[in-house]
Amino acid sequence: MIEFKNVYKRYEGGQDVLKDINFTCEDGEITMLIGPSGCGKTTTMKLINRLINLTKGSILIDGKDVSKINPVQLRRGIGYVIQHIGLFPHMTISRNVGVVPHLLKWDKEKMDARIEELLDMVGLDPKIYKERYPSELSGGQQQRIGVIRALAAEPEIILMDEPFSALDPISREQLQEELIQLQKDIKKSIIFVTHDMDEALKIADKIVLMRDGEIVQAASPEEMLRRPANDFVKDFIGEKRLQKAIDVPTVADVMMKKPATILPKRGLALAMNLMGQKQVDSLVVVDDENHAKGYVSIYDVTKEFDDENKKVQDILQPFAHVLSPETILTEAIHILDEGPFSYIPVVDAKDKLVGLLTRGSVVGHVRDVYAQEGWASNV
Repeated sequence: MIEFKNVYKRYEGGQDVLKDINFTCEDGEITMLIGPSGCGKTTTMKLINRLINLTKGSILIDGKDVSKINPVQLRRGIGYVIQHIGLFPHMTISRNVGVVPHLLKWDKEKMDARIEELLDMVGLDPKIYKERYPSELSGGQQQRIGVIRALAAEPEIILMDEPFSALDPISREQLQEELIQLQKDIKKSIIFVTHDMDEALKIADKIVLMRDGEIVQAASPEEMLRRPANDFVKDFIGEKRLQKAIDVPTVADVMMKKPATILPKRGLALAMNLMGQKQVDSLVVVDDENHAKGYVSIYDVTKEFDDENKKVQDILQPFAHVLSPETILTEAIHILDEGPFSYIPVVDAKDKLVGLLTRGSVVGHVRDVYAQEGWASNV
């Protein structure tokens, strides 16, 4: 975890470039620093690896003050990706990726294995690309090498300074998607500087919006879209994006509100009877206060049906996921699509069941939207 505590940066002449900066980058999260040119976002990022030293305050990495860590040692433990890539033109891709492991005196076998693993991770066949030079790669391929070079020594923190801004729109979008997927596997603490609000909304777990050396708002993309702190935030996000956020449906808009349920102490014959009545192949198991405890399927009931002593609570299975009614529908659909189940329970702040998001309810919502838009005849 990275913590900024009352951080100031003052250059000669008395100008405060950063004023009382306070925020946290949690482990495994992407924190985006964004704001107008000259707002201090790049300065803020460079304080972490001491490319710039702060004037007052403290920056802690896992509780350790960076000002008390040897700068060379500190930088070797932090990945760094810059806008113009910075690959060494006279070195092969293999040597470029292995720069920090080499400095850390990794043995050759371990280093070669890591390089091949990383190239595979970003879809560049080691047999083809390992011995090439940067000039033989496209801009997007070079930027991929810049990213994996930052990962080579397995740092817990990665700094990214507008890494995709020089790319064409197609390559940029592709690398954004790849970073999102990559982060699911590597789960690093990433500080990412950008000037592009669409990029921040797409990638970030937390957005830190800055102006004139101060933080105007630090929040999740969801919170910033729904509750911008002031007019500056609204203007920076843009009216169109805010309107889209208002129009975006949530799970509450789509969920089925009266799911078939059963109590844990009920018998299997009753469970089978209820499934027949409701014409479903599973039931949500809830306690007396309507807390979702799991589910029972027709397959489990049939398998244990001959044992008259068995109760629903003996065969229930836990849910892999639950959703909040406020979850954005697109996020929920992604979770539903990745899982093996046809529905996900929706629970309120007290973990009480309020509905189910089902594949059927999603299809019904899409059908209704098309009908309202006058597209039904084309579907």
